[in-house]
Amino acid sequence: MSPPGADRAVVAHLQRLIRFRTVNPPGDELALARWLASVLAAEGIEHELYETAPDRAAIVARLRGRGPGGPLLLLAHSDVVGVEAEHWTVDPFAGEVRDGWLYGRGAIDDKGMLAVNLQTMLLLKRLVVDAGLPLERDVVFVATPDEETGSEWGLAWLLAHHPDVLAAEYALNEGGRVRVVDGHPLYAAVQTAEKVPHLLAVAAEGPSGHASVPLPDNVILRLGRALAAIGAHAEPLRLTPTTEAFFRLLAAVWPDAAVAAAMADLTSGDAGRRDTGERRLRVDPMFDAVLRTGISPVRVAGGVRDNVIPADATALLNVRTLPGEPIDDVAARLQAAVADDRVRVTVAHRGDDAPASPVDGALYAALAGSLKALRPELAVVPYLSTGATDNARLRRAGIATYGILPFPLAPADEARMHGHDERVSVDGLAFGLRVVFGAVARLACPAVADALAP
Repeated sequence: MSPPGADRAVVAHLQRLIRFRTVNPPGDELALARWLASVLAAEGIEHELYETAPDRAAIVARLRGRGPGGPLLLLAHSDVVGVEAEHWTVDPFAGEVRDGWLYGRGAIDDKGMLAVNLQTMLLLKRLVVDAGLPLERDVVFVATPDEETGSEWGLAWLLAHHPDVLAAEYALNEGGRVRVVDGHPLYAAVQTAEKVPHLLAVAAEGPSGHASVPLPDNVILRLGRALAAIGAHAEPLRLTPTTEAFFRLLAAVWPDAAVAAAMADLTSGDAGRRDTGERRLRVDPMFDAVLRTGISPVRVAGGVRDNVIPADATALLNVRTLPGEPIDDVAARLQAAVADDRVRVTVAHRGDDAPASPVDGALYAALAGSLKALRPELAVVPYLSTGATDNARLRRAGIATYGILPFPLAPADEARMHGHDERVSVDGLAFGLRVVFGAVARLACPAVADALAP
């Protein structure tokens, strides 16, 4: 299949996927999974559909290799978040192409990746298996439901009920980025680790009474003071091996000289320079989020009636700890920052840590090779993701897992993910196909690694 044909096919796949309304909840991913099964069956690719719950399904397809390498998983999820259609300029479920952009809920997260993985499987079947070339390892396509609400009926279900089909050496999934800076793709951030999500509860108590008699220690004011103290608190800086490499490598290519110098200072090994670099970088929320544990108040509850001062009020904090950072230590630091014996900071939900995937792994090298073949000037850096993905589950299962959204995205378009007018450029989709196919082929059949080269 010629590269132009592959480009058209991946666009058509994504349009078809977007037209399945798999908003979660409720998901309703079964129809989409059956469509994927029909495409794979038409190509003669071995596959199995798993109904994980009513109207919900995962699909696993396999191209079998004859070499010694362990299987490689290609993952993407088929569910999407909801939409506020009145704020979109297009139908969010039409898959419309306009001015070189393909619009629709899931175009970035995560049906774009699903379309690319599907087309990669079809190309491997045609260019490798049907051509009589050897695959050096199994390549396994996995499309899961329910990622957006925790994966209970998705990857977690598969790991619990059919772990054998996910047994693998490597996995490729969402989680990283190809970031556009000043109008040009500058770096590819390959997710090798991610923060751990937790919830902390901040509970305040005080005297209740009639609202007509103001009380100086009104519990809502007490909670407000506690939240102000938490807002002024900064968790300590800690450079993980991933973030140290991230900033050190970016320092060599960052276009703003002051930011590049701050990155170099941060990773210099000199304590004074490190502190100088940190002060400069922490003004950028995205950079600050990978330098320390992050704390975001997300919910507040209190009060029973309009004319009653309540006796208690509570706030929930979404806390993302750095790998290896105990959440109990964070709670203790916040308790000390609040400095009020009528406010308690406790752990409401405890997340699970996961090991980092090695930067010297073969899949990381294959991704870097594929990206560099397409854009030699692109920096490839390891990345600590601030958001949660299914990658942590796979890493805990012993699979070296790497995350990348392979479409070059400017910050404004990355912000459309989970927002309004989500979109991916047609050229970016073609680039993403070449990245993923090239990386997979470098691991499974190097002879065709550059078959889609521009």
